[in-house]
Amino acid sequence: WRVQTGSPDRRGKKSYLGVVCVLLIVFVAAASASHDAPQDGTHDPTNVTHKKGFPVLLFNYDHVRTPFEISLWILLALLMKLGFHVIPRVSQVVPESCLLIVVGLLVGGFIKAIGEKAPALDDTLFFLYLLPPIILDAGYFLPVRPFTENVGTILVFAVVGTLWNAFFMGGVMYGVCQLEGGQLASVDLLSCLLFGSIVSAVDPVAVLAVFEEIHINELLHILVFGESLLNDAVTVVLYHLFKEFSAVGTVTVLDGVLAVVCFFVVSLGGLLVGAIYGVLGAFTSRFTSHTRVIEPLFVFLYSYMAYLSAEVFHLSGIMSLIACGVTMRPYVEANVSHKSYTTIKYFLKMWSSVSETLIFIFLGVSTVAGPHAWNWTFVVVTVVLCLVSRVMGVIGLTYVINKFRIVKLTKKDQFIVAYGGLRGAIAYSLGFLLPDHPMKTLFLTAIITVVFFTVFVQGMTIRPLVELLAVKKKKETRRSINEEIHTQFLDHLLTGIEGVCGHYGHHHWKDKLNRFNKTYVKRWLIAGERSMEPQLISFYNKMEMRQAMMMVESGSSAKLPGLISMQNIQPKVESRGRTIPKISKGREEEIRRILRSNLQQTKQRLRSYSRHDLFADPFEDMNENLSEMRFRKQRVEMERRVRLRVNEGRSAEERLFCRVFPISA
Repeated sequence: WRVQTGSPDRRGKKSYLGVVCVLLIVFVAAASASHDAPQDGTHDPTNVTHKKGFPVLLFNYDHVRTPFEISLWILLALLMKLGFHVIPRVSQVVPESCLLIVVGLLVGGFIKAIGEKAPALDDTLFFLYLLPPIILDAGYFLPVRPFTENVGTILVFAVVGTLWNAFFMGGVMYGVCQLEGGQLASVDLLSCLLFGSIVSAVDPVAVLAVFEEIHINELLHILVFGESLLNDAVTVVLYHLFKEFSAVGTVTVLDGVLAVVCFFVVSLGGLLVGAIYGVLGAFTSRFTSHTRVIEPLFVFLYSYMAYLSAEVFHLSGIMSLIACGVTMRPYVEANVSHKSYTTIKYFLKMWSSVSETLIFIFLGVSTVAGPHAWNWTFVVVTVVLCLVSRVMGVIGLTYVINKFRIVKLTKKDQFIVAYGGLRGAIAYSLGFLLPDHPMKTLFLTAIITVVFFTVFVQGMTIRPLVELLAVKKKKETRRSINEEIHTQFLDHLLTGIEGVCGHYGHHHWKDKLNRFNKTYVKRWLIAGERSMEPQLISFYNKMEMRQAMMMVESGSSAKLPGLISMQNIQPKVESRGRTIPKISKGREEEIRRILRSNLQQTKQRLRSYSRHDLFADPFEDMNENLSEMRFRKQRVEMERRVRLRVNEGRSAEERLFCRVFPISA
């Protein structure tokens, strides 16, 4: 942990942090390993032979053992994340997920060295407590516009690509097992297809952990991450399908038809459950103007209930959380206060970061805990097939997708999409869920190997490959009102063009949905005058909120302008029989002042980037004048030559006519 470069104070802080982390690792391992130890402070009342004095100090660790160990694990995760970001050299070479897995291996190794059983990452802990915060954070802050513009490509990769990976890997693995013989000869086709369905899906936790560090461009990020979110329905259906078939041993045509129906029920049912809870959460936030302190709780509880309700019916919990977050966010942000918005944002980020850290640490601990059944042929072929099937699937599907896309996916984009298909804790948890399967131990060993290979090898090499291939990076820019105006103008223009052509495409249905949302949905889910305000003013409110949060974070909250809060304005009672005014005079003047100030700031901000607004240079003005004079002389000379050539080819009568009527000539 000690770094040889930098100031002495900085090296000392890193050394102290390393010592604290090592001591905490030992303490966590010792606390987790202490089971049923007799406590010195307890005594049996039946064995009392004489009166004892009043106990001044007692030791009863079992009373607080569970919450104390949970707190120690969370503290260890936070210190590991802190130490990772304190040392910049490590963060530039090794992804954070790799370091956390190594920490888990150390903790698990220490627990096993002292002869105790290490805690494993079971399915209940992962699916009910650790995974929902990560998916909720990703769904609530999902960039909706890039996602909807590329939803066709994402669905093709998520559905068709996952099916291809599962059946290709399952079929090839069955052939390899039959050729190998021995222990692998007992693996049937359904078991191989079950294994293929487990390791075929891209893991959203691993993708988030790696792609957020390399700052890839928005298109590639939304393609890979969107695929990892939407392939959950395919994975769930295939997993339960092949698990039931492997137990029964026979498959009929009716079973295949029911499997297709089950896929639509799982995916669409999860989306419907999430949308219902999202609408309920937005409607509830409409009445929280007098109790602002409980506003964030409604967001967390409705989202978690959406996930649990989907899991009750074996629907896609991930898709339910995504639908709930996307549905709830625009209306909740219009109703809640600035402080509640800040609380929601940072609590989700904190919660998801801690869950992600604990997942990778528990992966390392579970690897040491075992048990393992190593088979070189099975494990190596699994790793190779994961790469081959991913590359073949991406290339084949992209060839078809590019025929329908306006912005084509280049070879570099295809490589990043194929290389970014990481596997993670979801595959391990699904393998852990197998009920007494004869090949469960072998499957878990192969799954852990695939996870380690994708996280360590692909995760550590994707950053240098992105730099080597010069892949476009993400640009951190802030949207302005000027950009929003032009975006809305282009949307309306494209919608009009589709209407003129008679083609009801993406923009037509998007405009229909926006009109329905503005006419009906906003009136019920947004309180006060904000349900009637234009989209441009709504965007300004969001921009002001982000600016205020940035100024507060930078410590310059005293410089915040005293703008009128547009969120807590209650609707005025209007007289009957009178036309409802859109906005009052005072509000109209406030809007005009807001737009004038922001458009002026936008113009000033862009002045340094425009070649037309550079500072005047006397030499440049002189050169421009000389160039203009030279251009005029050349133009006069060219016109004179043209007249001479024209006059040479005309007769005497035509020349006389041209002199009398020069305009017609």
